[in-house]
Amino acid sequence: MPTAPRSTPPPRPSLTERRRAETQLEIARTAAALFTEHGAAVTAEEIARTSGVALRTFYRYFRTKEDAVVPLLANGVREWLDDLAAPSAPPEALPVREVLERAAHRALTPADEPAAEALHWTRGLLRASPDDPALRAVWHRVHHDSEEALRPVLARLTGADPWAVRLAAAAANTAMRIAVEEWAAGDTAPDGPRGPGALVVPALRALTAGLPELAAPCRAYTGNERENGEARGR
Repeated sequence: MPTAPRSTPPPRPSLTERRRAETQLEIARTAAALFTEHGAAVTAEEIARTSGVALRTFYRYFRTKEDAVVPLLANGVREWLDDLAAPSAPPEALPVREVLERAAHRALTPADEPAAEALHWTRGLLRASPDDPALRAVWHRVHHDSEEALRPVLARLTGADPWAVRLAAAAANTAMRIAVEEWAAGDTAPDGPRGPGALVVPALRALTAGLPELAAPCRAYTGNERENGEARGR
C-alpha cells in the first residue's frame, strides 16, 4: 500500500513569539484561577495585577477579561489537532475512527502535572460559566474554532466529500466538548475511569456511528511513535 508523503513541518516560532505565547498562557492560568474562585466578579485589573503585568499589556494580548482564558482552553485542542495532523506511515493503516479515538483519549488524559493542572482549571471555568454568559461564549467559540480547524485534517485522512467531513468534524468536536463538560460537572479524577479521556471514546463512537467514512483506513495514518509501535505489534 503506497504511503502518503510526509509534509514539511512548519517553521518553529521565533523566540519573541514563544515568549509571547508563554506570557499569554501564564495570564490564562491566572485568569482561570481567579474565575474559578470569584466567578464573574473578576476584573481585568485583578487578572493583570495577579499576573504581574500592566493593564495596558493585558489589553495588548486580550480584548476582554474572558478572552484571557482562551490560550488555556485552546492549548489542549491544538495538541489534539497537531497529533492528528502529524503524518506517519506504519505498514498497516488504522481506521480513521480508531485514530480519532486514540488521539482524543491522549488529549484528554493528563500525561503530566501541567496537563492535569490545565484540566483542573478548565473544570473551574466550566463551573463558573453558567453565571457568566461571556465566559460560556468563549468556551463555545474555542470549540467552534476547533471544529473548523479539524475539517481539513479529516479531509486529508478520509478523502471524503465536504459534507461527510463537516459531519465528522462536528461529531468529533462535540464528543470532546461533552466529555469535558460531563467530567467537569462531577468530582472524579481526570485520569480515572470517569475522566474526560475515558468518556470521550464512547461519545465518539456514539456520535460517529452513522459515518461509514470513518470506518475506512486512514489515507495517511497519524499519531505518535508509541501508538505506531502498538499498531505494528498487533
